[in-house]
Amino acid sequence: MPALACVDAAVPPPGYAFPTTWDGSLPVPEPFSGGTPDTGLHPLLHPTSPWSTDLSASLYKVDGWGAPYFYINSAGNMSVRPHGAATLPHQELDLMKVVKKATEPKSAGGLGLPLPLIVRFPDVLRDRLESLNAAFEFAIQANGYRSHYQGVYPVKCNQDRYIVEDLVEFGAPFRFGLEAGSKPELLLAMSCLTKGSPDAFLVCNGYKDEEYVALALISRTIGINTVIVLEQEEELDTVIETSRRVGVKPVIGLRAKLRTKHSGHFGSTSGEKGKFGLTTAQILSVVSKLSQVEMLDCLQLLHFHIGSQIPNTALLADGVSEAAQIYCELTRLGASMRVIDVGGGLGIDYDGTHSGGSDLSVGYGLDEYAATVVQAVRYVCDQKGVNHPVLCSESGRALVSHHSVLIFEAFSASQPASLELRQNLVYYLDQLTDDSRADYRNLMASAVQGDYDTCNVYAEQLKKRCAEQFKDGMLGLEHLAAVDDLCELVAREIGAAKPVREYHINLSLFTSIPDFWAIGQLFPILPIHHLDQRPGVDGVLLDLTCDSDGKVDRFIDGRSSLPLHELGSIEGGGYYLGMFLGGAYQEALGGLHNLFGGPSVVRVSQSDGPHCFTVTRAVPGASCADVLRAMQHEPELMFDSLKRRIEEYSLGDTKACAISHAFYSMPYLVYGTHLSGDGMVSDSEGSSGVTEEGSGYDDDDDEWDMMRCLSV
Repeated sequence: MPALACVDAAVPPPGYAFPTTWDGSLPVPEPFSGGTPDTGLHPLLHPTSPWSTDLSASLYKVDGWGAPYFYINSAGNMSVRPHGAATLPHQELDLMKVVKKATEPKSAGGLGLPLPLIVRFPDVLRDRLESLNAAFEFAIQANGYRSHYQGVYPVKCNQDRYIVEDLVEFGAPFRFGLEAGSKPELLLAMSCLTKGSPDAFLVCNGYKDEEYVALALISRTIGINTVIVLEQEEELDTVIETSRRVGVKPVIGLRAKLRTKHSGHFGSTSGEKGKFGLTTAQILSVVSKLSQVEMLDCLQLLHFHIGSQIPNTALLADGVSEAAQIYCELTRLGASMRVIDVGGGLGIDYDGTHSGGSDLSVGYGLDEYAATVVQAVRYVCDQKGVNHPVLCSESGRALVSHHSVLIFEAFSASQPASLELRQNLVYYLDQLTDDSRADYRNLMASAVQGDYDTCNVYAEQLKKRCAEQFKDGMLGLEHLAAVDDLCELVAREIGAAKPVREYHINLSLFTSIPDFWAIGQLFPILPIHHLDQRPGVDGVLLDLTCDSDGKVDRFIDGRSSLPLHELGSIEGGGYYLGMFLGGAYQEALGGLHNLFGGPSVVRVSQSDGPHCFTVTRAVPGASCADVLRAMQHEPELMFDSLKRRIEEYSLGDTKACAISHAFYSMPYLVYGTHLSGDGMVSDSEGSSGVTEEGSGYDDDDDEWDMMRCLSV
């Protein structure tokens, strides 16, 4: 019998008189006349269709944003092709095997790293760099361009030591260099480039003071090919004065403010209203000043920036052509020009649509990008009779985004409302006020007729009215619960859309995906396993922070929910999700909201061993002590204070050891581990100071000894 006809006769609770105005039954609804109700599910999730990994790839757009590095293997797991299209079948890396190796306890052969986890693939990084250089080399040869390309990596995209060192090493055959925008970035770039190609550029952008300029000039004295780019006209005086004091002749570039810009968030730093760069009048003033001090030959590079994530090649060609005209004019005015730096802007396809009209996608690939730059510069220089310049780009996002994957766990989920009717439902409904009962009767009449739209209107009206009456003290909690149960029952009976479930994830959005919160940047997010099974739930992701903004409720493909699997159906461990294409900016921009620190990190290279990979570096995430120090607290003194209080209460060393361990644990939640009698984690999975599983908290525990010594 339909659920709407299954409301049992109500029995009044103690202390209430039972009304006799209704017998507790509801009429049987007629079949819905408008066809099959819309379930709100993605078409691929229709429960009658068979399922496969190919359907998962289509559902999550993996082939669009993931090629040539990510795909779903036959086991239903996300896999990595570390060498891109050149990856052989035996070289493919199963991401779940990497996660298992990283997170299992040391006693089981793992590394004992707590989640969340960033997995870096330096082979992908190498392939991205080689592909970029190959694209420019092909374009140069195909178009008869009479110079070469040598790019730089803007370290602001991700300043991690091993990423920068890898790029310098991988880029040495291509004279690939670095770009810095601050003094600490300049210092790390100088240090790393001592091991790179001597011809590689060190491009110095950003605002500059005398110390910044002095560092850049000193780098030239130790064999680094450094170029100081003027962001503001007044910086020229600092460069001239400091070069005279240091006794080093500078190589100078200038950043031009182009008229060309693109719309959208990433174009806001370009055009005439952009934050950086010189206007045409200021460019002429710089040329005049350099000529007066007989240093015009120092001006050798022109830099510009249309904006990050340039959407299409038409806009790129327009901007490069404008800059090439400025380059030729500077040559005509007597500058010893030899380099055009086209800046950043080489975008990536976050949503897999290959669209040229969105901040989330680009309508070109590496080959089209390189060909557009080469052709635009060649055409203008040939027209003006100017030698072809060296081509440089500051492509950071396109280099590092793919090589990093963020792994995190969903540890619980909200449960759908029960289909069982609450006891005394009819009684509480009949206790509603007259206007609420009118809404209730209209709702039921619409349900009988199968009129979903009208049902929805009356349901929302009824819930809103009852909520207001509850605030005025006219209704109790039981009445609100009865109304909610009724509306849920009606919605399910007529086939309304499934409710979106909330999945709680062991992650801080503000630490690991800050661009989602700050600028609405979307990244591909999906389960990394069970992709050979049908996802039966639409969910949003709620992070650990005590902040209402700490949720992911917008996804690529324009969805407001993500297809997920029931947590109860997961066998053999947790439910792991991955955020892809997040290797640029997220780590540097991440904060410490609620004092959640950065994830653990593993560096994984493809190898010819039995597991196809080798972990070359493993680092646990920031501990509670680390994040406390970042906010000027002193964990050692904090522990000493707590230890004295424990001694005052005569609680023994066990409690002190538990607190010591907590200081050295990561702030994130820990599941599937053994707990001590104090409720504290007692194995390696819960601590960044790794201990063997089951070791407990003895007086000779390394962490306890360290804390005890520090407190003394």
